[in-house]
This record gives sequence, C-alpha cells and structure tokens, in this order.
Amino acid sequence: MDAVVSRENMWAAYRRVVSNKGAAGVDGMTVADLGEHLKAHWPALKEDLLAGRYQPAAVRKVEIPKPNGGGMRLLGIPTVVDRLIQQALHQVLMPLFDPEFSESSFGFRPGRSAHQALVAARGHVAAGRRWVVDMDLEKFFDRVNHDVLMARVARKVTDTRVLALIGRYLRAGLMDGGVVSQRTEGTPQGGPLSPLLSNILLDELDTELERRGHAFVRYADDCNIYVRSRAAGERVLVSLTRFLSRRLRLTVNAAKSAVDRPWKRTFLGYTMTHHHAPRLKVAGASVKRLKAALRDVFRQGRGRSIGRLIDELTPKLRGWMAYFRLAQVKGIFEELDQWLRRKLRVVLWRQWKRPRTRAHKLMQRGLAPDRAWQSAMNGRGPWWNAGARHMNQAVPTSDFRSFGLIPLIDHWHRFQRSP
Repeated sequence: MDAVVSRENMWAAYRRVVSNKGAAGVDGMTVADLGEHLKAHWPALKEDLLAGRYQPAAVRKVEIPKPNGGGMRLLGIPTVVDRLIQQALHQVLMPLFDPEFSESSFGFRPGRSAHQALVAARGHVAAGRRWVVDMDLEKFFDRVNHDVLMARVARKVTDTRVLALIGRYLRAGLMDGGVVSQRTEGTPQGGPLSPLLSNILLDELDTELERRGHAFVRYADDCNIYVRSRAAGERVLVSLTRFLSRRLRLTVNAAKSAVDRPWKRTFLGYTMTHHHAPRLKVAGASVKRLKAALRDVFRQGRGRSIGRLIDELTPKLRGWMAYFRLAQVKGIFEELDQWLRRKLRVVLWRQWKRPRTRAHKLMQRGLAPDRAWQSAMNGRGPWWNAGARHMNQAVPTSDFRSFGLIPLIDHWHRFQRSP
C-alpha cells in the first residue's frame, strides 16, 4: 500500500485517469474536477488508504448492447477518485503478475494487442490445426466468484490492506436509478482493475491448457483452442467445461461455444480463409456493425453538405481501417467503398428534393436534358436512384475524392505495403 500511495505512483495514475477522460460516477465529479478535489482531500484519502479503512463509492450502472447482438453488457462506472485509486493499484500489481502470465494471453497486457493474438491464431491454423474450440464464457465479468478470485490474488499479494481494498471494490454497490444494490459476484467492466483481475483468474485456465500441450490464443475472456480434428475438439470442450466449473466456478455458454472450422467462426472481429496458408479477413458481423454505426451518421447528416458529412465519417472509417489493417482479403473494402458512395448519393438525391431541382442538378453535372428529366421523373426511391447509372455518371468517384473521401481500398493498399 505504501507503493500504491507514493507520490510518483499517484502522479502517474492521475495523468492516466485524466488522459482517459471518461464519464462521471455516482457523485457527478468529472476528471476536470479531480485536481482541485485532491488538493483539498488527498491527505485524508492517503491516511484512510494506509490505515486500511478507505471505503469505495458505489459504481454507476450502465448497460450497452453487445456487438454481436447477444444482449446487453453491464458496465460499472466508478467515481473518478476510485478510478484514480484503482489505477494506482493496477500500476503496482501489474508488474507482480504480468511476467508470469502465459505467452498465449494477449488481452489487456502491456506490449500485447489483439493484432498479435490474430497473428498467433493464424499461425496455429497454418501449422495444421484446422479445427477450433471457440469457447464462450457465460457473462464472465458478471459471474466472477469473489472468493476464487481473491484466493489467486493472495498468492502474490500479502499486504492485507491491499487485499481488503480489492475485496471492497469487488463488493462495491451498483447504483441504478438512485437505488444501490450489493454485489456478491462479478467484476463489472468500467474500472482500471477489472481487466487485470480477469487475467489473474483466467491465468489458471492458461496454465491448464499449457499443461495439456494445447495450442491456444486467449484475449480476455475470448479463448480459442486449435486442434487437428473435430473429435479432439469435442473432447477438449467437454473437459474444459468441467474444469472451469469445478476450479474457477465459471460456466461455458453451450449455445455460443462450438467446435468448428476457423473460417466459419469469428475471433476479435476477424475470420480467415480456408486455404492451406490461411489469410485473415474481416468477419461479416464486423461489416454489419460498421454499416449500422454509419447509418446513424447518414441519418443525422441529411441536412449537411457532403463535405461536412465526409468530415464526420472520416475519423470513424480511419479508426475502423486501422483495426482491420491485418485483413489480407480486399474484396470487402471494395464493396464497402461502393456502399459508402451509394449512401452519399442517396443524401444528395434527397437534398435535391423536387424533380425539377433533380433534373437541373443532373444537367449541371453533364447529363443531356432528355435523360436528366427522364431520370428525375422516374418515380423510384432514393436508394434505387443512388445506384442507377445517371447518378453514378453525375456524381462520379472523383467527386467524393475531391470532398476528402479516401477510399478504404486505398488505405488497404497502403497497409499492405507497410512493413
């Protein structure tokens, strides 16, 4: 605890919390207010932490939809003061635990990433393990057993003040609609400690998989084990389900877990081809999520100029491409480019509104009068017209480039050339 509250450690934690920004907790305090609050209250906070009597505040309950449409994900947003203390704890605990974590664990660890996990997964399949045990833990963060977790933390942490404080964070109430409910299990996502605690617990799964000689990749609670036959995979799934239930009191979601070909499953938003040397590609579900997010932007931007709309789309598209830069199959990016241009043409068609306006706009853009009037009066909807030849001729790809829309396929080619 002395290391946790040291000046150097707390300053590092403060900078991290402020840079991460994030929403306020149950007390309404923002990260902008944290500095002034600490000037007045840090001596008392430090004394309480060293004396082992600090009591965390309840976390604010927030539910967000899971990306695969599988219900809602529970988040627990701590107050900024508790985020600061959790971050300070994390900085001291991480060096104790991380060096002994498995080489096959990639989530929420310094110097490791989802991209490294994907490269490792592709390597296992290329080595001939062309079946995957895709194991889904049922509501993992909501179901973590506190006693099982704390027993594993206590293997390396002997300071009873730290152990007691982590226990209080695990049991901190959950505020929903002004009512606080107590927690007896789970570690809701939202605080800096939760990812480390999940790795501490699941490291026992990693150790068991290594003891059995399995090739696997784990990213947080997303674990794939690669085997050479369906029969082997089914045996592994049954035995691991039993192991997780008995040793860690965790439940495998039978409906979402499967033994299947890797190219029929999704891992971290990607899938892969069935070739002998498999190639990574964007999973269909990831494309659907992107389109759903962009449709909201298009709906909100109907009254804006195309240039402003593209300015709003650009950072989202760049971020998406940065994550999917490992994809080696380019077709999906060409299809998305066509879809984006068609959606933008829909916006233009709607903005032109009346047939007379549409005809004049089409003529201004080079269409013959007869053809412009025929197209403007065709009675078809915006989506049909946006894909028709008259709109593709009137608003070619070069126009969107001039507005600043860089095709995704251009990004893809650049990523393929980079080392």
